[in-house]
Amino acid sequence: MNLLDLLIAPAHAQTAAQPGGFGMSLLFPILLIGVMYFLMIRPQMKRAKEHKAMLEKLSRGDEVLTNGGIAGTVVDLGDNFITVEIADNVRIRVQKGAIGNVLPKGTLKSA
Repeated sequence: MNLLDLLIAPAHAQTAAQPGGFGMSLLFPILLIGVMYFLMIRPQMKRAKEHKAMLEKLSRGDEVLTNGGIAGTVVDLGDNFITVEIADNVRIRVQKGAIGNVLPKGTLKSA
């Protein structure tokens, strides 16, 4: 028995020297990246695109719901900020990105 046999098992050394092992070891990470793209990255990009389109369609009088749960009516639009009226003469300014949903007309009146 050799001292090197104690450090590296003979069976392990034989499997490492087989030809074609590099291609198969490279195939798994590529497949993993492909699956992650279709299950995680692509749907997230689609949601971001839909959110951006929703923000571009905003206009005065729209009823909105912020990410913080505040519901109100859009009073003024700016480049980065939107003024939302949440009660009579109570207005807050929020960033455009903080708008989570546009509610159907009349939702706030019925509540």
